Amino acid sequence: MNSPTLSDPRLEVISAARYFYQQGWMVGTAGNLSVRLPDGSFWITASGRSKGELEVGDFVRIYPSGKVEQPSPDLKPSAETAIHQVLYTLFPDATSCYHVHSVEANLVSRFVKGDTLPLPPLEMLKGLGVWEENPDCAMPIFANHSQVSCIADEIKERFTTNLPQLSALLIRDHGVTVWASSCKTARHYIELVEYIFRYMVAAKGVGVWESEKSH
Repeated sequence: MNSPTLSDPRLEVISAARYFYQQGWMVGTAGNLSVRLPDGSFWITASGRSKGELEVGDFVRIYPSGKVEQPSPDLKPSAETAIHQVLYTLFPDATSCYHVHSVEANLVSRFVKGDTLPLPPLEMLKGLGVWEENPDCAMPIFANHSQVSCIADEIKERFTTNLPQLSALLIRDHGVTVWASSCKTARHYIELVEYIFRYMVAAKGVGVWESEKSH
């Protein structure tokens, strides 16, 4: 079951995880990545595994019925499996869900007290599907509960009635999660949102974006 072939989607997830680790976005064992299969099940990184050293045996398979397939008894699903489950349910076209922890993501999550983060109208937003000139765009923010199921419930409740503008969300003081129709696109989304976050942190430091918003 766990012998990889060139078409095994876990290989692409492993490549992305190593890249994110090298960027400092998945230090220690932080973060979690998943890829959905045609039968509706998905592979998700196991809890407590270094994302810079992942192997195909470091994934747990979650089925729509709730069944968990563990390649070895010591593997446990990521603590944030419930978030991946709810996003796959809400967005049937999504086949990949990536969650990383970066310094910038945590900083920008504190730029506002409300539950949405206004984003600067950068060209990079086009890569996230926002093509308007000078777009008024925001990213949803969710509280970081110790019980991850509470976060998943709040995501489900909000997104059921109010779809996000981007395929991305922030968990305050925690990190960013994206979902996409392919592993490649999810990797691009992470790169793009992290670029935007770095810009926001730098701009706030010199008062650039705040000054522009006031005019």
